Amino acid sequence: MAKSENRVIVTLACTECKERNYTTQKNKRSDSQRMELRKFCPRCRGQKLHREVR
Repeated sequence: MAKSENRVIVTLACTECKERNYTTQKNKRSDSQRMELRKFCPRCRGQKLHREVR
């Protein structure tokens, strides 16, 4: 069975240092806005807000 085309791979970047640290998947149909998560940034050495980049 093929994967659904509704899920896309997105990259998360730190809002402070702009480094792209994480990749994740999201459902394009139910989450049309940009994803924001608090994740650990190794460059800033702390939990910072990471936002989806296109």
